[in-house]
Amino acid sequence: MNMYSKIQRNKDEVFSSYTTGPFYLPIKPQNHSPLHRLDSSDILGDTPTGQSSSTADASSSESFPDSSPSSVLSASETSSKANSPEPIYQDELSKRSEFFWTYQEEPHRTRRMQILKAHPEVTKLCGHEPLTKYVISGVVALQFLTAYLLRNSPIFSLKFLLTSYVIGATANQNVFLCIHELSHNLGFKKPIHNRLFSIFANLPIGIPYSASFRPYHLIHHKHLGDASLDTDLPTTLEAFVLQNVAGKAFFATFQIFFYAIRPMFVMKLPFTYIHLLNVIVQLIVDYIIVKTWGMKALLYFITSSFLAGSLHPCAGHFIAEHYVMDVGQTPVNSDIPPPETYSYYGVLNLFTYNVGLHNEHHDFPFIPWTRLPLLTQIAREFYEPLPYHKSWTKVIWDFVLDDNVSLWCRVKRGVSSGSIQPISVAKNIDAAKTVRDEDNGDEDIEKSLLEKRAE
Repeated sequence: MNMYSKIQRNKDEVFSSYTTGPFYLPIKPQNHSPLHRLDSSDILGDTPTGQSSSTADASSSESFPDSSPSSVLSASETSSKANSPEPIYQDELSKRSEFFWTYQEEPHRTRRMQILKAHPEVTKLCGHEPLTKYVISGVVALQFLTAYLLRNSPIFSLKFLLTSYVIGATANQNVFLCIHELSHNLGFKKPIHNRLFSIFANLPIGIPYSASFRPYHLIHHKHLGDASLDTDLPTTLEAFVLQNVAGKAFFATFQIFFYAIRPMFVMKLPFTYIHLLNVIVQLIVDYIIVKTWGMKALLYFITSSFLAGSLHPCAGHFIAEHYVMDVGQTPVNSDIPPPETYSYYGVLNLFTYNVGLHNEHHDFPFIPWTRLPLLTQIAREFYEPLPYHKSWTKVIWDFVLDDNVSLWCRVKRGVSSGSIQPISVAKNIDAAKTVRDEDNGDEDIEKSLLEKRAE
């Protein structure tokens, strides 16, 4: 049985039937593709005629461990494939009308174990980064200074809008991603200090955000692609309604609202004292700003936050991280699935805490932003074969204008907590328990890695 299956969706999105699904073979893309990867022979190895499938699979597993099937094809399957028609490419088909479905374990844990075995020294990269608190303090100060200077500027003036886009949006994207770092306890040794400093970092956003982000993001890591738990995934309704150029342009423009509102419909989490503190502190600061500097200063914060998640170069990371962008150049009936995560190694990482190194981050969430490039260098043989983006701006451009790319281009798995379950069952999981387990697992794994680092 093939590992990857296309799931026919009904109105309730339960697993009604399985058919042979879309398989993707990593091949060298065309020049216009936003993804860049090595030639397929570099990834899978050249397979001479007559070479056994087990040898080919072993070669594939060595150089492209995360995306290779874990089992060897049987003789009957091999014979069937030999008589199968030529690969059909996605650009020869109609536009996608479903997600890429899988019931295989997410790839990052597998690669993490392989890297730790090959390079145990990477554990020395784990731990908090003291520099983070100084960087974000400077960014918060910059935003408050800019808000003060714009307090008397008309909100639709070129000065206000241009400053909000160039300075404000870039700064608030930095704030978003500082909160992301703090959600993994990478700013301070004690988790509570990371929670409290996140509330401080949240101030230039204008609305309370940090307390809600952390639990959803940790679940995204633990249950990557889980159709019931990963709120980073677009819903079927979003993908269906926004699948044309106008819809994709709307999504790219207002995607910050989708990320803010979607979790409330997919999975509700408990309201904790940290959430309450986040709301109270933010409202008090907003009130003080309006009373002392006027409403335009607060609107600068909110406008900056909106633009940071809109058509801004730094906002390209939202799409670049997990959307399958090279659909039009890859065969749909290959045994090699599309990677679920993509990295970016360009200059915008300087403003975004190296969030572009996203494969590296998902493999080792406990390595702070300053040391992720070292991980890439140490485990070069694991990361060089993987496809990556060269431009976040081009990612947005291609997402909107490429007919082969849409919100359907995400890998989903209908599993939860490591077991295969229909979505209707998975949705009954106690969300609060999931967060508690994730917090405990988060700290246990971090403690284990730090102990190895000290040895």
